[in-house]
Amino acid sequence: MTHPAPPASLRERKKVRTRQALAETAAALFGERGFDATPLDDLLDAVEVSRRTFFRYYRSKEDVALTAVKELWSVFLEVLAEEPGTGPLRDVFRDALLTALARMDGDWHPRFATTVRLTADSPALEGHSLLHCAEVQAETRRLLGRPDDLELRLLIEFCVATWRSAVDDWLPTCAPGELPDHVRRAFAAMEAGLHLEA
Repeated sequence: MTHPAPPASLRERKKVRTRQALAETAAALFGERGFDATPLDDLLDAVEVSRRTFFRYYRSKEDVALTAVKELWSVFLEVLAEEPGTGPLRDVFRDALLTALARMDGDWHPRFATTVRLTADSPALEGHSLLHCAEVQAETRRLLGRPDDLELRLLIEFCVATWRSAVDDWLPTCAPGELPDHVRRAFAAMEAGLHLEA
């Protein structure tokens, strides 16, 4: 029988609230003013924290801006570690992604949509995002037990491109309940596309 975890201490709860406040305020400020046009000090003033406090939670302005993206892929990796899955690896990737999406909180979808748009408009944020994507791909290969497998690297690249296509199709409406369906359709289209002939 699994016993519930003991309640977090007051200090831990305050840390969680501060981290959430920074992430949510960053999404709001950057979404309103633009990532590059918003100094980090404006975020710190809005949340009423010092630079020292900020850097306890985030490594950089780019790091806090990408919180929603990093939340998703952190859970994705947790799912892969918990349930490696069987069958075609593209299905393992898709199913882990769908499980991760199902675990996101209700406020995640608008923050994620804002983050995707900000990334498209900021070279600095795009570069940070690409670095994070490479880290997630490397950890995915490690969890699947094939860190240096060229075929797996290529397949993961296909899956990432498929995910991005699903997100692009979802962005015009950003309806929270529709993103999983876009993911399913995109992966089905990828499978069909791999068998196209010239």
